Amino acid sequence: MEILKSKERYDVIVVGSGAAGGITSKILTDAGLKIALIEAGPYFDPADPKQQTQFKPTWASPRRGSSVTRRFGDFHMSYGDWKVDGEPYSSKDDTDFMWWRSRMLGGRTNHWGRIASRLGPKDFKCKDFYDLDENWPITYEDIKPYYDKLDKLIGVFGTKENLPNDPDGFFLPPPKPRLHELYYIKGARKSGINVIPSRLSVLTKRINNERGICMFCGQCERSCSVYACFSSSSSLVIPSLKGGLVDLYTDSMVRKVNTDNNGLATGVSFIDKKNGKEYSLRAKVVVLGASSCSSARILLNSKSNAHPNGLGNSSGLIGKYLQDTVGTSKQIFVPELMNRKTYNEDGVGGAHVYTPWWLHDKKLDFPVGYHIETSYRNLGMPQFGVGGYIPNDFNKFFGLRVGGYGEQIRKDVKKYWGSTISLESRGGAIPDINNYCEIDKNKKDIYGIPVLKFNYKWANSELNQAKHAQDIYEELAYNMDGIILGDKPGKEQNYGISTPGSIIHEVGTTRMGNDTNTSVVNKYERLHDVDNVYVVDAGPFVFKGDKNPTWTIMALAWRTSEHIISELKKQNI
Repeated sequence: MEILKSKERYDVIVVGSGAAGGITSKILTDAGLKIALIEAGPYFDPADPKQQTQFKPTWASPRRGSSVTRRFGDFHMSYGDWKVDGEPYSSKDDTDFMWWRSRMLGGRTNHWGRIASRLGPKDFKCKDFYDLDENWPITYEDIKPYYDKLDKLIGVFGTKENLPNDPDGFFLPPPKPRLHELYYIKGARKSGINVIPSRLSVLTKRINNERGICMFCGQCERSCSVYACFSSSSSLVIPSLKGGLVDLYTDSMVRKVNTDNNGLATGVSFIDKKNGKEYSLRAKVVVLGASSCSSARILLNSKSNAHPNGLGNSSGLIGKYLQDTVGTSKQIFVPELMNRKTYNEDGVGGAHVYTPWWLHDKKLDFPVGYHIETSYRNLGMPQFGVGGYIPNDFNKFFGLRVGGYGEQIRKDVKKYWGSTISLESRGGAIPDINNYCEIDKNKKDIYGIPVLKFNYKWANSELNQAKHAQDIYEELAYNMDGIILGDKPGKEQNYGISTPGSIIHEVGTTRMGNDTNTSVVNKYERLHDVDNVYVVDAGPFVFKGDKNPTWTIMALAWRTSEHIISELKKQNI
């Protein structure tokens, strides 16, 4: 295949336009660097009426919100999910791993839960506190200034709580708890379990003239047309395009990083998905922010004489130490919440309160804790089959007549709507070299690029964590005078633990460290083997604890971007 080569040489090529690529693009262009931003999906702007799904009523969907093309309903803002046409992946042996791809400008940030939590001091010193294999090569104090700058630039609501491993930030005012959340708070406090306002990247006050304020429509997963909830496309990339220093390449699937005879990166090659042709771009620096697994795939596919095992893979660790969040969930029916009056209780598109890990000093049969998230759309507009709500399921559970239509089904919906509370634990996974992704030598995608193969198993301690959460749900249900829906999952059901990858928090495939034999990138996320290639997504994570990774991805990427700017000024790269 003929490769069409660009004559221009950029300062930096950034691969991926999500959380990592978005903040990297902003910081680099603010410093006056000329960049190429490469995105595998199409252009997307949630304010564009042709693309917007926010505010659309249920009846605007032919399936009343259910979907045959979008995993979480017709209005969910993701182009792609755990399956993407023409882009398969495989699993090794009995592995069941789910790999989410959101092919669009802004990536997963268009639909993420907006949870903006910081890793705590213990999470960075995970070997010291949790007896895991390695500490991060940096501390919380190293990254704190970038968390602070991120809070101020993008916005996050919450409250100062002075908790030992859930650091405070610069917070906007949080919204008040909704009725079902008040029930949860009441039940949790009976057991001495702390509940605090959530920390979400949603604007409850104006922070600039480009972004609006949350109007509490509860549809953050549809991506916000007034840019009140953060997405990389609306808050970072689109503003950066106005400065004239970003050349945006959409629908462009990166095949590999190109290198010279000395093994240094010269740019990237990508397939234009619209015409099927391959193009090559040149740059002084290449930054990969395509997601932890996608960046690992690009590096492993970038073989050359200088890098026979893949670019930057002299340690053999690219793809290794893959981690997803440990999750388990349960739904609680609260009879007192039946037959509620219908009123607007939408709030933001996420929980207004949550429980951070509260048993730091207690000896348990698992080393790493979890936080608890609650449901948020209790009185939102029903969507058939989305979120597991079908009124006949409740009738069957209570031994009542199943079936009906017309007035009967309307009465059943109104009777049960808003009477349940979903609880979901989100816990720290154990870094394990035996959990990994690698190149499948026998399978390629529609663009001719070798795909990933996954190998992943939960550890016994992670199963113990899920069991503990299920026991806590039972206790909370009792405290709320509620009823657990469905059977409690036991050992045979792995205590209801999530399928690996299903929480969409995969991290750790290009591990950060000081030792070139036990890590892939250094403390500035630069490949040990190649001085002008950086990885700024969640791949460099050593460990993330029970925290959602997005805020840390962006804080690290900001720090890395400043390092790149400094190195270019010094002509070191």
